[in-house]
Amino acid sequence: MIDGDTVRLSIADREETARLIGIDTPETKHPTKPVECFGPQAAAFLAGLLPAGTTVRVERDSEARDSYRRLLLYVFVGTPRGERFVNLEIVARGYATPLSIEPNVRYQSHFVQASFDAERNGRGLWSSCR
Repeated sequence: MIDGDTVRLSIADREETARLIGIDTPETKHPTKPVECFGPQAAAFLAGLLPAGTTVRVERDSEARDSYRRLLLYVFVGTPRGERFVNLEIVARGYATPLSIEPNVRYQSHFVQASFDAERNGRGLWSSCR
């Protein structure tokens, strides 16, 4: 885990940096920006969802990499009750806001709806960063 929306994954015996598509968490490690409100909490939440060694399923969208050469991915984790959509869970719990960058917008409406619900109910950054 690097921060709240960027992770390190082992894919086919290669270490890759992956940016979670469709979400934006407050900054914690930007070289020219200070740590933002709720950034450390977002990073800790993602670390809890994806502890080291977690097996994940990933989906790509239209573009595979961003300008920093990071993989762009939707990440899913299996649980005893089914599969959790990590990107969506982060927004739904109030740790991120939607970030739509064409053409990678497959789940955009889901992220927007989850964000509205998190804001309406004062979850996460919506109650802490006003």
